[in-house]
Order: sequence, then C-alpha cells, then structure tokens
Amino acid sequence: MSINLSKGQAISLQKSDGGTLTAVRMGLGWQAAPRRGLFGSRTREIDLDASAVLFADKQPVDVVFFQHLVSDDGSVRHTGDNVVGGAGQGGDDEAILVDLQRVPVHIDQIVFTVNSFTGQTFAEVQNAFCRLVDETNAQELARYTLTGGGSYTAQIMAKVHRSGSGWQMTAIGGAANGRTFQDLMPAILPYL
Repeated sequence: MSINLSKGQAISLQKSDGGTLTAVRMGLGWQAAPRRGLFGSRTREIDLDASAVLFADKQPVDVVFFQHLVSDDGSVRHTGDNVVGGAGQGGDDEAILVDLQRVPVHIDQIVFTVNSFTGQTFAEVQNAFCRLVDETNAQELARYTLTGGGSYTAQIMAKVHRSGSGWQMTAIGGAANGRTFQDLMPAILPYL
C-alpha cells in the first residue's frame, strides 16, 4: 500500500516483513497544463528534468541527470530524458533507479530534484508527482504530489538518507528556481 506524503513527512524504507529495501525507483510524472487562447485550449510541451545529487557529509560528490545517466560507482542510474512529459496520471515520465546495497558507505544522502529545463514555471504544469517504488516487486511505497503550481521553475522533491542501518525517505517539496541541478545547489543545502 502506498503512502501519500505531505511536505516534510518521512517514512522508513524498511519492508513490512522487517527486511530492508535493496533497490528503489524514484519516478517523476507530469503534464503540461492547458492554456486558453484565442482559438481554444492548447498545451505546450514542458521539459522537466529529474536529477539525483549524492552527498557525503553535506558535500556533493556525484550527480545523476540527463547528461550523466549513471553515478560514478554505478549505484544510481537515470533511465533517460523525457522532454515533453505526459504521463502525469500514474506512469513515470522519468525515473532514477537506486541500488541501495551498492551505494558507497560514505554517501549518506541522495537528494532528488526536478527542474524546468525550458524555463516554464510550475504554474504551467499539472498532475506532477514523484513516487518511490520498490524495484524488486514494482510496489509503490510512497507518492508526493506537487500541488498549487507556482511561479518557480524547480523543486527539491525528496531525499533518501541513511538512518541507522537502513534508509529513510523524506518528502521535501521545496520551491526553487533554476534550469539545472547546478542552479539548485544553494536551495538544496538547507535540506541536508
């Protein structure tokens, strides 16, 4: 059963049987909001990009995004760039896979961001979400839905971080501005 997360809410990534998750997928979906024009409603393609920034002791040490699809150690992998969106209602438009067992011990946090590479604001996006899926059985564990649009072009979505001997996910939902993950680094730091 999936948990609908609210901003700032955290969940443990322990399985209900007491085991630990070994591989997860952070999926991102969105649709362009229809705009009313002189000749009726129409939509404009929106290129949102999912990124995962790997941190060790609050220092960025690697990143996975559309131009660097696999982390240097191979534990985090982006499935590819989607430049138009469209799923928005359940399926993932972009996804980042994390093999939790292979994440090097010095990596203590992985922060997931989404940014509008084409510069449209989230006021022009609808049905946007990120979701965490147990990659071993395709079961959705948690979903965080972006609501309310806004005049920002990026969002710090969530983070997966070490908690004792396991991992925990926290929904962040922090609005930011920037076309790439590099632009978002100052906005990410307060959430570490």
